[in-house]
Amino acid sequence: MRSSQSLTDIGFKALNRIHRTIVHASGGRVGGSAFGMQAVELHTIGRKSGLCRSTMLTAPVVDGDQIVLVASKGGDDRDPEWYRNLVAHPDIELTMAGERKPMRARIATSEERAELWPRVVTAYRPYDGYRRRAKRDIPLVVCEPRQSE
Repeated sequence: MRSSQSLTDIGFKALNRIHRTIVHASGGRVGGSAFGMQAVELHTIGRKSGLCRSTMLTAPVVDGDQIVLVASKGGDDRDPEWYRNLVAHPDIELTMAGERKPMRARIATSEERAELWPRVVTAYRPYDGYRRRAKRDIPLVVCEPRQSE
């Protein structure tokens, strides 16, 4: 890993902690949205550690109970760790507006991507630049409520 990647990762982690702290301290009254999108806290199981991990993200597309997340990492060529965790363990939880919900994550199909990308870019224009800059396909993650077990 290059030192510039390490600095980028440290910066992302610091901003994420600050955002999560503000949301929790305010009971969701502050930081519940970012850049005009719904903010969500994603809870995953670490693929290597098996420990609970959480990260703050934005959801550019919210259709009822279906939430779409973008694994862009700001246009980086690497997948974000949260994405790698949910691929390994797709049963996740999302906290939105103070309510934690059990969800199942899956990668959008190519047909879904074709329909969703224009909506993602409409919600937050920089995603288009991220997609052009990255040397990988930026995954879209569709999160849907888990069925009762």
